[in-house]
Amino acid sequence: MAKEIYHALDDPDYQDVYVDIDEQRTRPNPNGGTLAYRYVHGGFPGKSVKFSLCFPEKEKYTGRFFHYLSPFPGPDEEMASLTRTGQNDHIAFALEHGAYFVESNMGSAAQFGGSPEPKRVWKASAAVAEFSRKKAMEIYDTNKRPVGVVYGGSGGGYKTMACIENTDAWEGAVPFVIGSPASLPNTITMLVQGQRVLRHAFGRIIDNIDAGGCGDMYAGLTDEEAAMLRELTLMGKPPLSWYVEAGGRIDPGSLPVLTPGVKAADPSYFADFWTKPGFEGSDPSSGAARDRFQLTAHVVSCGVSDAAKKNGGLPTGGNGVDDAWKKQLASSGGAWLEIDAQPQNPDQYVDGTNITFPGTAAEGKTLLLDSLIRETEAGRSLILFGDAYGADRASDVMALLKPGDEVLLDNSDYVAVQSYYRHQVPEEPDFHAWDQFRNPDGTPRTPQRPFMGKGFTGTGTVQDGQIQGKVLQIQALMDESTCPWCAHWYREQVIKAGKIDDMRTYFFERCMHGDNTAMGNSMVVNYMGGLAQALLDVSDWIMYGKQPLDTTKYTYADNQIEVEPDASKRGGMQAGITLSANGQKCLRVRAGEVFTLRAEAVLPEHAGSVVAMEYDFHDDRGIPAATPVFDVKGTFAPTEKGAVSELSWRYDQPGTYFAAVRVSTQREGNANDIFTRVWNLDRVRVIVE
Repeated sequence: MAKEIYHALDDPDYQDVYVDIDEQRTRPNPNGGTLAYRYVHGGFPGKSVKFSLCFPEKEKYTGRFFHYLSPFPGPDEEMASLTRTGQNDHIAFALEHGAYFVESNMGSAAQFGGSPEPKRVWKASAAVAEFSRKKAMEIYDTNKRPVGVVYGGSGGGYKTMACIENTDAWEGAVPFVIGSPASLPNTITMLVQGQRVLRHAFGRIIDNIDAGGCGDMYAGLTDEEAAMLRELTLMGKPPLSWYVEAGGRIDPGSLPVLTPGVKAADPSYFADFWTKPGFEGSDPSSGAARDRFQLTAHVVSCGVSDAAKKNGGLPTGGNGVDDAWKKQLASSGGAWLEIDAQPQNPDQYVDGTNITFPGTAAEGKTLLLDSLIRETEAGRSLILFGDAYGADRASDVMALLKPGDEVLLDNSDYVAVQSYYRHQVPEEPDFHAWDQFRNPDGTPRTPQRPFMGKGFTGTGTVQDGQIQGKVLQIQALMDESTCPWCAHWYREQVIKAGKIDDMRTYFFERCMHGDNTAMGNSMVVNYMGGLAQALLDVSDWIMYGKQPLDTTKYTYADNQIEVEPDASKRGGMQAGITLSANGQKCLRVRAGEVFTLRAEAVLPEHAGSVVAMEYDFHDDRGIPAATPVFDVKGTFAPTEKGAVSELSWRYDQPGTYFAAVRVSTQREGNANDIFTRVWNLDRVRVIVE
């Protein structure tokens, strides 16, 4: 039976439309100067759907539009991209390259919670796309149908795939850093489990596998740590992405938003985990039992910071893959609480601790601990609260408390949810990350809970590979929030559907999940330039028949993606880059001794040319970096396959240093177009004696 495709133009729910703003505007052009555009805002009455359309001047228009889908829709999401700046400015990129820009709230009437009509996100998006065409043809006085490309990452990637598989509203799509139907909540829960179990091992892991390390990431780990690292690596977690935690940044990602959904769908799990065989928590000698934190205390004092009172303690969040979910949080409001007890174990794991107040005026309220500061001499603790989904506003709760009130601290649910992925073995055997939890006959060897990954896509559908247009997908090989193998899985679905000729897949080395230029330091680059180029490439493919670059050549083994080591044969967009110090990856020199760094860049066929080679000696691994990165400009000479650069350097003080080089390429060799520069980097270790 042929697949039923949704035609927004035929849907009676989306025939009425209003426009409440239609005016000329300008915005800064990150490439220099300003960009004039016509801004149109409106919606579909009765469906809570609102949209923003940004049209370039007539002489710049090239007959296409780019339609961005945020990971988490909200009531005013249609205006979210208006505040973006620089290379992150989706609107400026579209205008600069002759496309008009489309964004909507996807029919979300509320900031919190899911939609009772999940298919609305792509039906509403399709209706907005079709109206935008009508408006464009009116503005530009043409009968030619504009070519549309829909794109989004992470949660927006699910929505993008649903749009291009189930409607005819777009001719192309660019889903990026995507998950699979088995990804949520699993990849987030396993990330946080790794953050807990490996919290004392991250520095050692990264030192082992960083430039000039021993190469064995398990060297020096305890048996428990090694087992956890092996399990998560087999799940598809890129080992090098633990460098974030090695730098002291422990971010649970969207787990605060996902956990209430797990509790609502499977409430008995959180008791079963601690009591029933087959669950780690039932073993009193397990790491989970060791890290369980339960404490009864009493209020000494509480309050709200003056700064929080001034700004209202409002939650924050953008529309990118790393921050859109934060709009779902209730703010802590800058509240604090002093209690008369503290953990006996100085190394007690307290992350994810829920705080309740039985028998008080705040009974029934729940707060989330952000940090606990021990007041050793007094035997007390100071609690600072975190923003949380489904929790109460901390500043409001503090007003209900008085000294002597009972306080209960408990992280049992947080520790329990971290193991949930072990009990979510998919029925489909092609999800090989879960093979480690299967018996030889394919049946699960762990107790199973109701499978919920498919319900977390937020689209009411599961991707089937039946793409209705041209698709370029982008995946980051150091993605900490989803697994790179998800792009391979989706590619396999497209192959099964017989549509692979209409698809390309590009893997990007040294890139993490975030769609922001802040994702750049001495360890990582970002894929933003590749994303922008993919939008241009897929629309050129549709409009002019210009074939895009070949899919990145890669191997898939043990749920890790390894790209072809020879970049000239690799395909894809990204240059390969190799850095050496006096020909070595780990160089020993004396203080003040000059050495030579040599960087060799190799480009895939037709990927453009090198436009910059820049060096970094600060080794700032923060996000965003606190110091300027790659601030030493290198000279380079073109080679047959790319470019080569050499630079002399020295360190005057003993110590262990890391030097890095970043290569920038651009399809047309234009160093001035900041939107489409594609980056990669490499590092060396220098031990100065």
